[in-house]
Amino acid sequence: MSKAISQVPFAVNEPVNSYEPGSPEVKSLIAQYKKMWAQKIEIPMVINGKEVKTDDKVQLQSPQDHAHDFGFYHRGTMQHVDDAINSALAAKKKWNELGWEHRAAIFLKAADLLAGPYRDVINAATMIGQSKNVHQAEIDAACEFVDFLRFNVEFMTEMYSEQPVSDAGIWNRVEYRPLEGFVFAVTPFNFTAISGNLPACMAMLGNVVVWKPSDKQIYSAKVIMDVLTEAGLPAGVINMIFTDGKETAEKVLAHRDFAGLHFTGSTKVFQGMWKMIGDNIHNYRTYPRIVGETGGKDFVIAHPSANVEAVATGLVRGSFEYQGQKCSAASRAYIPRSLWADVKKVMETQIASIKIGSPEDPSNFVNAVIDKNSFEKCKGYIERAEASSNADVIIGGKCDDSKGWFVSPTVIETTDPQYESMVEEIFGPILSVYVYEDKDWTETLKIVDSSSPYSLTGSVFSQDRYATDEAFKALENASGNFYINDKPTGAVVGQQPFGGGRASGTNDKAGSKMNLLRWTSVRSIKETFVSPKDYKYPYLG
Repeated sequence: MSKAISQVPFAVNEPVNSYEPGSPEVKSLIAQYKKMWAQKIEIPMVINGKEVKTDDKVQLQSPQDHAHDFGFYHRGTMQHVDDAINSALAAKKKWNELGWEHRAAIFLKAADLLAGPYRDVINAATMIGQSKNVHQAEIDAACEFVDFLRFNVEFMTEMYSEQPVSDAGIWNRVEYRPLEGFVFAVTPFNFTAISGNLPACMAMLGNVVVWKPSDKQIYSAKVIMDVLTEAGLPAGVINMIFTDGKETAEKVLAHRDFAGLHFTGSTKVFQGMWKMIGDNIHNYRTYPRIVGETGGKDFVIAHPSANVEAVATGLVRGSFEYQGQKCSAASRAYIPRSLWADVKKVMETQIASIKIGSPEDPSNFVNAVIDKNSFEKCKGYIERAEASSNADVIIGGKCDDSKGWFVSPTVIETTDPQYESMVEEIFGPILSVYVYEDKDWTETLKIVDSSSPYSLTGSVFSQDRYATDEAFKALENASGNFYINDKPTGAVVGQQPFGGGRASGTNDKAGSKMNLLRWTSVRSIKETFVSPKDYKYPYLG
């Protein structure tokens, strides 16, 4: 590994466009949005580098206007799953033999395409299909995905350069091989960057991939596949299928050559897939790698010393950006009695100024939740809180599905720290607040730690360093990403490696070298230059 190569500055975070009103970049993006909104798009699967179409056409719907028809995708069958697996395995030998520099170049080119000519396209697709505003689309679909691609190349070069020491007369080295077989990527609707990174990072290391994106993210998934193809990704290395989730899992996870699962989605689905892998463990050529991130019930706890405006702003941004559909979104908050009236007042003022509507209007801070099921789930929590004797909807609570799936930013105050919306994952713009007595700070930390099976993100607001340290230690296992005086969202590739434990996943830290190591199988090589010619050691005389 050339030291000069490993020092090439790939790992620089992509600058985020501000999209200020009237700016050239916002005009360009909104024009692209309107152009793509008016189109009727057809999205095929991609298997062995070829577009695959079927007679089963599924209409694409936009969350902000569920009556708008902007095209359809081709849904596949289990035969297409077989075809994708066979295509991946057929591509494996040639892809494995390609020099790592050539693999890296493909993904670096993809990054430059996304940062340049495809930037508006992938942002607009994310806005249309996933209802993200201009800022949320930019930090996700463009910047974070570009960061994943560039940083992963840097991490790969660092990893490959890490070699063992060699004693006199021998040469020790390690070879970072791809896994034996094919790998399976299952990706979510809420982050285009995650959808692209899960298959791409495995392929970068020489693996071949069957990729099943969420059916709510298919539009931006198509753009990802278009970009990778233009960047020169060989046929069969990543195969994109749109098939039934349960049947696909059953087929893929029973295959003898299945070598790894890279998953982001629901806890229930991940646990079911893990069980399938366990049931099939005797069938596999090698023990599969299992990496998963499965959501959270993320917390904010404020100490009586906390700054009121900082707490309120952290809650509004952390809870309601992208409609609370980030797996890291602030969903439960613990506020001391001495601060609550002031925090509530600032939140009321801020939330009253929030505009809700289509991403086509860049001034809309909150857009639609992803689909009808999400809308109904949020509505149910709100209605039950309104009817509850120990919970009140104190801000928001309006739900409107007349055109799109719109749920206004909602704050529920409860007197019960175990109330359902304080402990259950909702995945919507609903924040639940428990007000604790100032003297119960230490006891409240125990409640935070024990109230949820999840452990993804959390934050403490405090100006008292002793209290900050107490929370840091008491909540050691309550989150994989811990924030001090900041909202619990917004992890940046290369800056805050992301992932959690407990029911939130395997904590393999996307956006870091730690994750990439999971997709390699290391071979140790020892070469002796002058071999011994007699079995006797010196102690034998």
